[in-house]
Amino acid sequence: MKNIIKKINATTLRKPVQILISVILIFLLQTKLITIATIILVGSVLGFIFGKVFCRWMCPMGFIMELMTGKNDKAKSLYMYHKLGCPIAWVSGLLNKVSLFTIGHRIAKECKECGICDKTCYVTTFNNKYSLYQKDKINPASSYTCSRCLECVDSCPTGRLALQIRKSTD
Repeated sequence: MKNIIKKINATTLRKPVQILISVILIFLLQTKLITIATIILVGSVLGFIFGKVFCRWMCPMGFIMELMTGKNDKAKSLYMYHKLGCPIAWVSGLLNKVSLFTIGHRIAKECKECGICDKTCYVTTFNNKYSLYQKDKINPASSYTCSRCLECVDSCPTGRLALQIRKSTD
């Protein structure tokens, strides 16, 4: 049972969650049980708690864009730019610096400084002023563009990174 639990990580969990929530949101919109304003409000409130999670975990448009871009890095950079037209992305992206949760260092001593987390993180691949392990650089979780996909957390071979409650020093 423990092996099954270990194999389920945020990266594998994210896609089914995104599909399920996207389908539910589209259904609720189509049946007029909720409005776009409600989705914007809920997405913004989630930004206060988790940061910019709506884009990668719940957004129907984000799901469609990810299907279209696949593994293509150039297309992924265009996906990042499409968020510029989304009011939820605006609010929650700005809240990345102050949200209750952030991506942080569970145990700093165990970092092997292998750089795998930075190679996995799309924020660090597009802007070298960010790094998850280099102390002289900015944590990408505080960047406007970080959407808490948690691929960096899953890629860390030491388990050092985690989505955790923000410390007052962050």
